[in-house]
Amino acid sequence: MSDENLVVLKKILEEMSIAHSLLGMHDVDSFMEDEMAKRAVCMTVINVGELIKNLDMDFRADNPEVPWRDMAGFRDIAAHKYQTLRMDDVYVTVADEFPSIAEDIRMICERAEGEDEARDDR
Repeated sequence: MSDENLVVLKKILEEMSIAHSLLGMHDVDSFMEDEMAKRAVCMTVINVGELIKNLDMDFRADNPEVPWRDMAGFRDIAAHKYQTLRMDDVYVTVADEFPSIAEDIRMICERAEGEDEARDDR
């Protein structure tokens, strides 16, 4: 994996962590009533999608366990159709789906870093 892809992956993980922390102790109902939280979480979702678009297409194809296309598409909806965006979908995505996706991305990073270490040992 290129160093650039690894840097982008780490930034994606940071943004996902920020989105999750912005949810704080909100349940879906309190999230729906908190305009600032909704806007902040949507911005981090946009950031994640934009970062994904900076990953090499071959890299994304080689790591199909992460729904790259869906996440980039969700960014487009959040950015361009914000007024029709279903905020409960945003909540579910960040609260329920981001943690497992982040774990998959962490595993990809660990594999890449392990490969780099193995190459350095040669």
